[in-house]
Parts: sequence; structure tokens; C-alpha cells
Amino acid sequence: MASKREGLDFPKRIQKVSPGLLKDLIEIAVREDLDGIGDITTQALFKNISEDTRSARVTAKERGVVCGIDVALAVYSIVSNQSGVEIMPRKLDGEIAEKGETILTLKGRPSGITTGERIALNFMGILSGVATKTRRYADLISGSSTRLLDTRKTLPGMRELQKYAVATGGGYNHRMGLYDMILIKDNHISAVRSLTKAVELAKAAYPFVPIEVETTTIEQVAEAVETEADILMLDNMNNDLVREALRIIGGSKYIEVSGNVDEKRLVELAGIGADFVSMGELTHTVKPLDLSLLFDE
Repeated sequence: MASKREGLDFPKRIQKVSPGLLKDLIEIAVREDLDGIGDITTQALFKNISEDTRSARVTAKERGVVCGIDVALAVYSIVSNQSGVEIMPRKLDGEIAEKGETILTLKGRPSGITTGERIALNFMGILSGVATKTRRYADLISGSSTRLLDTRKTLPGMRELQKYAVATGGGYNHRMGLYDMILIKDNHISAVRSLTKAVELAKAAYPFVPIEVETTTIEQVAEAVETEADILMLDNMNNDLVREALRIIGGSKYIEVSGNVDEKRLVELAGIGADFVSMGELTHTVKPLDLSLLFDE
């Protein structure tokens, strides 16, 4: 039986979003909203009149975990680079905003503030929604050694941002993509017709990369425990099967449980002793945090 690898570089937590990626995403959002023409409502209202400097604020319309402050700053630096909108954060990423609390304030020309409003709120709402949901789940198992993981079930183009939001909410990040970790799933095993052979091929090609293998039956667990896989995923197994799998594994591998996990079961799995529990809904089923931007009187 192969032993558990010490010092495994898994899971990780994204601490900061790549500035280049963020710029690319915001520019896509700007093209989507302005299409090279601009905000014609704002243009019509302010075309022939001078604009007085105004103050505005983004507030939380419900309680939640703030995420996306730097994104909002980047949005206005791109959208309103000619209008000089000044943004002053009142909350930091990871902090709780109570209903009615101010998250950030803005000062500048009204045309600049309103043009970037929806783009900034869309990003912040989605990211804060992910962070809020993650915090709720992470708090349920905070007294255990089990770590809550995300998945690759993210909005196209938004993966790094959504995974950053998971980390902000207290969760951990599974692999970023298909390039940074090996995860042998059922279709891979079917293609090479052997779980053991699949692990051997992966280990030979990438000896220093973490290897995880998906198992769906106790028989597969018994086979996988004899390989050089670092992590065994127990996919869609009920709690009794998870306990049996842990008995077979005997602490020789890291264990990730995935599939059919809700709040109640998350707590149960932490009690059973799973190392990791992954939940796709952290990123694929998200209610954005309700935020609003209003001018001060």
C-alpha cells in the first residue's frame, strides 16, 4: 500500500487576481455595455451642461461577505479614466457588510459614476455572492480538519475571480484548470481500461504533480489505494460507503468526497473524517449579493 505523500501542495488559496486577466475581463464587459459608442443616456443628459462633482455610495441591501473591491477600482480606472472618479473603500474583501452598510464611496462627475455603475456592481455582486455562500458552508465545519473545496464548474472566463471569491469566503481552491494537477476520472479509466494503469501512466509522465483518482465503488477504492495516487475522490458515495472507504484506506491517502453534498451532509462528512469536501454549487449556483449605488442627496 502506497503511503500518504507528505508536503502535498494541495489545496491552495488564491490570494490575488492576476491584473492582466482582470483588465481583459473588464475590457470585455466595457465593450459589452458601451460597444465603442458609450452611455448614450448619460451623453444626452450631460452633453450641453457642466457637471458638478457628486458623491455616491455602494451599499449592501442584504448581509453578506464583501468581495471585489479591487475589481470595482479597476472598473472605474478603465471606464472613467477621463472623468476622474475617486473611489474610497469602506470595507475590505472578506469583511461582513450588514444590510444598509456602505461598502465604498465614489466622488466625481455623475456621468463617470453612472457609466461604470452596472459593470462594477455585476462583478461585485457575483463575487460577494460566492464569498457569502462559501463563508456559510465553511463556518459549519470550522471546528474540524475538513477543508471545503471548489470545482471547475465556474462561469467561462470568470474562474480565477470566482476561485478568489471562494478563498475570500474561507474555502480552498481545487485545481485551477486541466494543467496544474492530474485528476483521473471515470472516462479516463474507461479509455485506458484500467484504473491502475491510468495512475501509472500519469505518474510516469508527471512524477511531481499531485495525482487524484475518482472512485465510485468500494472495489475501485481497494484498487486505487494500492497505486501512487495522492488523493482518492469518493464520488457520489453515501456516508456508509465513505466510512467503509476510509477503513480500507486507513489513512494512507488523502480523501475528497464529492457529489450530493448539502449543508447537513457537509457537517456529517467532517465528522466522519473526510480530508476534503468539494461543492460545485459554490460557483455554479450563485445568488449575487444585492448591492445598490445611489447618489448622496
